[in-house]
Amino acid sequence: MNNSLTCRAASKADLPDVLRLYAQPDLDDGDVLSVAEAERIFERMTRYPDYQVYVAVAAGKVVGTFALLVMDNLGHLGAPSGIIEDIAVDPRFQGTGIGKAMVGYAISLCREKGCYKVVLSSNLKRERAHAFYESLNFERHGYSFRISAQPL
Repeated sequence: MNNSLTCRAASKADLPDVLRLYAQPDLDDGDVLSVAEAERIFERMTRYPDYQVYVAVAAGKVVGTFALLVMDNLGHLGAPSGIIEDIAVDPRFQGTGIGKAMVGYAISLCREKGCYKVVLSSNLKRERAHAFYESLNFERHGYSFRISAQPL
């Protein structure tokens, strides 16, 4: 990707593009929020301290997105930790350095905020994503556990 790529905080106007990126088969496979529902959630997210959706823009077009939460901690002498979520790159631009630039941007934000670690998680089936994260020096660490919060 050329040097015209910039990362910035997303606005409500970016939400249709963000939803388009999440609709990819490897991500939400077309099952995405309506713009109205996304706007409602986005508005709520803006009230969280240090939680932001970002977009990567090239030639005036949104070509990638991610979310970053910087979480306060009582452990680790109060040092915060960064959690990167919902990374997506337009399939037409995958392999051009956009994902690397976005993750690098997220890590730099975490460093500025004094985070002691930056984490992300990835579905076990997404082996290409795992190789990508490892190429950025993320290491597999511990186990991730999950349970559905939906009623059984």
